[in-house]
Amino acid sequence: MGSQGGFGQSKEFLDLVKSIGEARSKSEEDRIVLREIETLKRRINEPDIPKRKMKEYIIRLVYIEMLGHDASFGYIHAVKMTHDDSLLLKRTGYLAVTLFLNEDHDLIILIVNTIQKDLKSDNYLVVSAALNACCKLINEETIPAVIQQVVELLGHPKEGVRKKAVMALHSFHQRSPSSVNHLISNFRKRLSDNDPGVMGATLFPLYDLITIDVNSYKDLVASFVNILKQVAERRLPKTYDYHQTPAPFIQIKLLKILSLLGSGDKKSSEQMYTVIGDIMRKSDTSSNIGNAILYECICCISSIQPSPKLLETAADAIANFLKSDSHNLKYMGIDALGRLIRISPDIAEQHQLAVIDCLEDPDDTLKRKTFELLYKMTKSSNVEVIVDRMIDYMISINDNHYKTETASRCVELAEQFAPSNHWFIQTMNKVFQHAGDLVNPKVAHNLMRLIAEGFGEDDDTADSQLRLSAVESYLKIVDEPKLPSAFLQVICWVLGEYGTADGKYSASYISGKLCDVAEAHSSDDIVKGYAVTALMKVYCFEKAAGRKMSLLPECQSLLDELSASHSSDLQQRAYEFRAVLDLDVNAIENIMPLDASCEDIEIDKSLSFLNDYVQKSFEQGAEPYIPENERSGTLNISSIRNHNSYEHSTHSLRFEAYDVPKPVVPTKLPPAVAYPTDLVPVTVNVTEPSYQPSSVQPTWPLVPVSDAGSGSGSTELKLRLDGVQKKWGKPTYSSGASSSTSNFESHTTMDNGARQPDTVMSKSLPRESKQSHAEVSEEKQKLAASLFGGATSRSERKQSGGAAGHSKVSRTTNHGEDKVRPATVTVTTAVQPPPPDLLDLGESAGDTSSYSSTVDPFQQLEGLLDLNQDNAAATSNAPDLMSSLYSDADTNGSLNQNPNPMNGSVNPSKKTASLTKGPSLKDALDKDALVRQMGVNPTSQNPNLFSDLLG
Repeated sequence: MGSQGGFGQSKEFLDLVKSIGEARSKSEEDRIVLREIETLKRRINEPDIPKRKMKEYIIRLVYIEMLGHDASFGYIHAVKMTHDDSLLLKRTGYLAVTLFLNEDHDLIILIVNTIQKDLKSDNYLVVSAALNACCKLINEETIPAVIQQVVELLGHPKEGVRKKAVMALHSFHQRSPSSVNHLISNFRKRLSDNDPGVMGATLFPLYDLITIDVNSYKDLVASFVNILKQVAERRLPKTYDYHQTPAPFIQIKLLKILSLLGSGDKKSSEQMYTVIGDIMRKSDTSSNIGNAILYECICCISSIQPSPKLLETAADAIANFLKSDSHNLKYMGIDALGRLIRISPDIAEQHQLAVIDCLEDPDDTLKRKTFELLYKMTKSSNVEVIVDRMIDYMISINDNHYKTETASRCVELAEQFAPSNHWFIQTMNKVFQHAGDLVNPKVAHNLMRLIAEGFGEDDDTADSQLRLSAVESYLKIVDEPKLPSAFLQVICWVLGEYGTADGKYSASYISGKLCDVAEAHSSDDIVKGYAVTALMKVYCFEKAAGRKMSLLPECQSLLDELSASHSSDLQQRAYEFRAVLDLDVNAIENIMPLDASCEDIEIDKSLSFLNDYVQKSFEQGAEPYIPENERSGTLNISSIRNHNSYEHSTHSLRFEAYDVPKPVVPTKLPPAVAYPTDLVPVTVNVTEPSYQPSSVQPTWPLVPVSDAGSGSGSTELKLRLDGVQKKWGKPTYSSGASSSTSNFESHTTMDNGARQPDTVMSKSLPRESKQSHAEVSEEKQKLAASLFGGATSRSERKQSGGAAGHSKVSRTTNHGEDKVRPATVTVTTAVQPPPPDLLDLGESAGDTSSYSSTVDPFQQLEGLLDLNQDNAAATSNAPDLMSSLYSDADTNGSLNQNPNPMNGSVNPSKKTASLTKGPSLKDALDKDALVRQMGVNPTSQNPNLFSDLLG
């Protein structure tokens, strides 16, 4: 072997194979393969790799793919190797490509040209390799590119090339029959080829063609029989023998073809009898391949027109199979016996003991095949034994597939060959009990129909006995746990229809059983529906018979439960039950006739029973019904317009056109507006021309908005968006006359510790902003609440009204000269009134004017932080401003000393002194908490204040 190893491979490759073979676990094998993949990825892309090395790399890639790992990184190198001129490398490339790629792979297009070139090669080995690739890689789209060359190769001097050409055409036919239909005659010609290999390859496409159309190939029966005879007489070379059997696979394929051609054709079958008999006599039963040919002969005999002599020979062969100790031969004998009993049922009786032995065999596959044979052998005389054995087998297995198959066969045999209806009912009970919900639902309906129809004759006594036996059997079974739903439906229906028919069982007893069923299966709405309907039948039959019966307590509780059920079907059944109980006897007899489940129901589609009612309605002035196809299809729009606008918008579609937009007409606000006590609205008009900050950051104000058009005077807390700049998107507030009053107005605080949204005040606002109250989405309201603390509910405001209202008013008292609460922006439409005095808190005109004429209020506001600082310093210290406000509120003591601060006067000297104190954040927070806890409601409002502020 040397250092290169066997077959010219390197020692490294042989070590790889050895290490994988010695791997003790799948994980260890995967580690070895992954390490090899990394090595090949690195080496296969190196430049100037010798061809011998590349060939080995491709073989190692094939080995990796065979172990289930991905070697797609080397596919392109295998494709390149198919282009090599070396025969060994080319064949290696074709082998790798056929293993790596499928017919739909993207790299196939790179191989088609190479295949076309190689099909024209003078070297028949290259041509054979290209034909092998055609069978694996040529798809429906590329067949036209090579098919003509493949057809030409059918006449190649080398038999191996002709054989592979036939195989390539067969693969083309399987992929695209339409592309090869015009070449089918070539298969007939190759059937008479001098080489047995070419002839044997031709049998496979001919078998497919005969399966599709038998009559077109009837003329080939003599040819096939002749070929089979020659093969059986060992006229083929010894190289075609397998275990001393001449060309066994050609014999098997020929027998399959003859079974198709001789089916239903006596003339063709007669040509086959002799050769089939000769093969069965000469077959070697000591080898598996001889038994395989013998089994195929039996299958052929069962398909063609029967011959008594051949049937006897087949029966003897089957006996030998069944007597064998090999399970495989027994299985083959059971299967062959199942084929023959369709022609001659008496053959099975000769082997009944062997069949019974197979039933008791521990091999489950053989036992299943034997039950399949018994299924084919069943008749009226043996149906009871066979079905009982099948039910026992069904109980013993756990595989749902085979249990379902066995149950369906039991049901089918019981329906076809049942000796009596009583036996049928008992058998169905067993099948339902043990197969459960695997039984087809149609079986349950067939069982109910059989019980209702009875024997189908006029023997009422036999029908009554049948139903009584069904009721008795179901009363014994109904208490068992884990009954399938389909079986419970049958039980409920039978007990409801015939439970009290013969008087053996009382209605109370049957009702109690049905209530128990509904209670035990409370999760199954279908079963509960069947139980309720059965209860209704029992009570109706009792009432129709003139027997008084009170509703059982458990039945009453069941109806109460179902009346509130989530299932509309159960609700309807419960209400129908209650309604039927209140009817008289005649109505009940018409609704629930006794034993009328099989009677045909006549449906009056014209509803003629309503004619009297319709006629009376016409006499009273009712309008006649207009059929849908006679209606004009128009709607009365005027009647729709008369509807309430609220109903119109919420419960119906609007059909009228949109109104023409009306011009905006300015309206005056009422002189006095009543506001809720939980929020004091203040309107401010700023017309002071001497103070105009350069930057403005208005926010969304949360203010009470009053409907000017309604005289109710009620207010609603909404977000006012008119004249307010958007925080996101393009700015919309671009009025040149609008401005901010001061930094103080941008940073005022709420009395509950949260931020109070500012109100943008301007000298004049656009008229369109007065009428636009845009609706705000819930998301934005929540955002406003989180940012500004103003989007609270009315209930929350009312609960905190005491503290919030009082602290707000008290602060207004202490700093009324400097601070005004932001509120609704009011723009008058007439001539602007003179600007109101910001420091007017209801005092006499003389007192207020004397102070305001000497002190500039904005200078006082700027001095809240530091009287010595300028305007810029006051603007940049907004947080300290809040602290000083709270500090002043507590220092002046107005919270406790002046419960009605709006009516009091303010001492400027005290205010100025308090403003000089330094701010303290901690004290401000403590005092803010005190303000929120100890607020006092004002006893009255200042009419002068509202009059001045609201104009």
